[in-house]
Amino acid sequence: MFAVHLVSFLFTKLQEDPTKKVDRFLYAMRLHDDQLKDISARFQAEMKKGLSAESNAAAAVKMLPTHVRSTPDGTEKGQFVALDLGGSKFKVLQVKVREGMGIRRGGVEMEEKIYPIPKELLSGRGTELFDHVSESLKDFLHEKNISLEKKHPLAFTFSFPCEHSKLDQGLLVNWSKNYRVRGLQGKDVVKTLREAIDRTGGMNVEVLAMVNDTVATMMTCGFDDQYCDVGLIIGTGTNACYMEGLRNVDLVEGDEGRMCINTEWGGFGDDGALNDYITEFDREVDAASNNPGKQIFEKMVSGMYLGELVRLVVLKMAKRGKLFDGQVSDALRTTGKITTAHVAAMEQYKTGLNNTRDILTELDLNPSPDDCVAVQHISTIVSFRSSNLVAAGLAAILSRIKRNRNLRTLRITVGVDGTVYKTHPQYPKRLHKVVRRLLPECHVRFVLSDSGSSKGAALVTAVAQRLASLRQQVDETLCPFKLSQEQLQLVKARMRAGLEAGLKTKGSSAIKMLPSYVYRTPDGTEHGKYLALDLGGTNFRAMMVNFKRQNARLYHKIYTIPLEIMQGTGEELFDHIAQCVSDFLDYMGMKNAHLPAGFTFSFPCEQTAIDTGTLVSWTKGYKATDCEGHDVVSMLREAIKRRNVSQKFHKDVTEMSLDEVKNNATVPPICKQKTVCSYLQEFDLDIVAVVNDTVGTMMSCAYEDPQCEIGLIAGTGTNVCYMEEVKNIEKTKELIGKPDKEEQEEDKQDDRTEREKKEVDAELSKMCINTEWGGLGDDGSLDDIITPYDMEVNQNSINPGRQRFEKLTSGMYLGEIVRQVLLDLTRGGLLFRGHVTETLKTPGIFETKYLSQIESDRLALLQVRSILQQLGLKGTCDDSIIVKEVEDLTLCHTV
Repeated sequence: MFAVHLVSFLFTKLQEDPTKKVDRFLYAMRLHDDQLKDISARFQAEMKKGLSAESNAAAAVKMLPTHVRSTPDGTEKGQFVALDLGGSKFKVLQVKVREGMGIRRGGVEMEEKIYPIPKELLSGRGTELFDHVSESLKDFLHEKNISLEKKHPLAFTFSFPCEHSKLDQGLLVNWSKNYRVRGLQGKDVVKTLREAIDRTGGMNVEVLAMVNDTVATMMTCGFDDQYCDVGLIIGTGTNACYMEGLRNVDLVEGDEGRMCINTEWGGFGDDGALNDYITEFDREVDAASNNPGKQIFEKMVSGMYLGELVRLVVLKMAKRGKLFDGQVSDALRTTGKITTAHVAAMEQYKTGLNNTRDILTELDLNPSPDDCVAVQHISTIVSFRSSNLVAAGLAAILSRIKRNRNLRTLRITVGVDGTVYKTHPQYPKRLHKVVRRLLPECHVRFVLSDSGSSKGAALVTAVAQRLASLRQQVDETLCPFKLSQEQLQLVKARMRAGLEAGLKTKGSSAIKMLPSYVYRTPDGTEHGKYLALDLGGTNFRAMMVNFKRQNARLYHKIYTIPLEIMQGTGEELFDHIAQCVSDFLDYMGMKNAHLPAGFTFSFPCEQTAIDTGTLVSWTKGYKATDCEGHDVVSMLREAIKRRNVSQKFHKDVTEMSLDEVKNNATVPPICKQKTVCSYLQEFDLDIVAVVNDTVGTMMSCAYEDPQCEIGLIAGTGTNVCYMEEVKNIEKTKELIGKPDKEEQEEDKQDDRTEREKKEVDAELSKMCINTEWGGLGDDGSLDDIITPYDMEVNQNSINPGRQRFEKLTSGMYLGEIVRQVLLDLTRGGLLFRGHVTETLKTPGIFETKYLSQIESDRLALLQVRSILQQLGLKGTCDDSIIVKEVEDLTLCHTV
């Protein structure tokens, strides 16, 4: 009976599917989606750690800034020399980039020559290695007859981890692959190359940029695909880079724009983050490497180690009698006998099993058909794990990009290079499938790089030159907005001269210096209820203010001033204001109250008393007729009278038909608005003061701070007021200097002490002056700082040639100045790829509120891009940077 069971067991083992045998043996290498998502989450945490200045030193994933700030846009051009060092040989190339060809292949022409690197140099001194590189470069220049009369820009692809402080500087962090060159770790590789070129002599080249192969791959693919923001290498080694928002990169100053980050993800797991996914075969590969404990992730996925992993698995299974009837050859015991090229050959679609048999035979093994199936399956599991791990890392990067951009879905292209990706028949398909499964909300396109590292380094240099040229042109355009200290001092002197001239009775001044007849600022003892009316923009505000014990309670209501009222007749405007006041009093339940009222009228007025003000001119878009040259307080009083008179018609009007109302000459105009007539209430106002908003601002702040003697407005318009010595105000000396007879008589009858009289005189020694400084420059005094964009805005305004200072500084015009600058930059091809949209051509579309929405923190660029999207302007990150700079300079120009 035992014999029967033994035979049955042996028969079952003989008939067992060889792939299932391998699956059981390598179960730890077969990763399911939950494990991949876990690995992806761990990698995202490592990325965050590497980007932080506080944790970068201890981070396994270094996240090295490359100082590559932009991807190609297809307008790059020029001729470059390129060096590509990263393997057992290196290349020297001449690269020609043709402008405007980025939308199709053929925009880059290359000639190259491959030079071997003697093995002894890979472990020799750094100077010897770079002398060899330099001599090879000289040989190439001579062979290609490249002229030495002009300096040639050189791009350097250096495929080892480096810390960059700028694009043409990089300190070697450590060697990888099979390099062990002495004396270069921690040194500037570009400086070493320049010194070698100088020692060799006879060359006229300038090293402008150094990048690694991953960055170069992204740039190569980005030349033909504007969505390419990720580079991926899966070859002898592995790495990934991507474009990160600079606001998230602590290691680089500044927060505007983007920068390519070289993740150096090969070091993922060096801190133990992958310990629970590492197998005994991974540990054996690591222990036998020339850098134990380093580049753990790379040793699990890259071409330098895949073949060795397969060999170790096959060897162990053979030793356990699971392959080749337990037979093990000396070749199978030899490190490196199974290469990644063998792994790729084993997985060929039709010839894979035959290739497997041939490879095993070359190893002095006598495989059975089942042995060939099993070894092929081992190769599949090892390479599949590699593509799965790469997919998990890539999913982490894409998730971060999507989150940074605050997008629900992400359209992006990944540029890929490397021998594993290019030569393994199943690898690309497996990688693509898993990435899309892990990130279904991302539309990911994979593009194979064409001569990636060499061509890409030249493109990095071309982009750097394009950005430098762009920077120069933008600086030239914006230069007039950058005022020097000398220019600001001149403006200050002209402003002071204008202020002093405005105080005099003789001569003219663009700055009006209007007396306000406000002699005192609050001292905190004020009390009582007051009505306040405020007209100065597109809204009218009515307020009831109650002053009590150094506190003020305020109730208000805001009313819109329709454009047709702003630009209609004066009677219509003031009737509308009277209607708003009536509604407010009714709203407050104060229709029968008789309160003192102050009228804030934020337009230039000449005053002869505190309760009179003759409108000098409209500003801020107002054009109501029959107002300029008239007392605005009288106009408001007349409007109130018209409204009160209309009450006796109230009953009759409500009973009339609309035609009867319109044709009745005795009905006041306000009552012909039958629809509102039923809401009218009788009221009266005691308007005791009229001031502009600037004076009102000063008084409001002085209530809180008695030292406040200046009021400043920087809003839709701009103005300033201040307390001036009465003795300096020539305009009012005749009125103020001599008290009238009634006042003299009162003084005689008043039993006051001499001290009290002096105090009163002291209190009347100052008067608030409403400067109306917006008119500075109306006489041409600012012509030397006015830009062409200011001139354009002035010509298109409703009052050309007037309020020049206001048009340089106030909110009503800043957005339009920005639009004019953006329009000019776009027409010059410096913005939005030169595409002038109808939106950009529309006056007023760029509202000043957009400038105030843009914060100075790290979210500023996102806010700019959001505003551009709202306006239908499709811009790149570089466009957003320029737009923000235009906005910043325009605002600085106002200060």
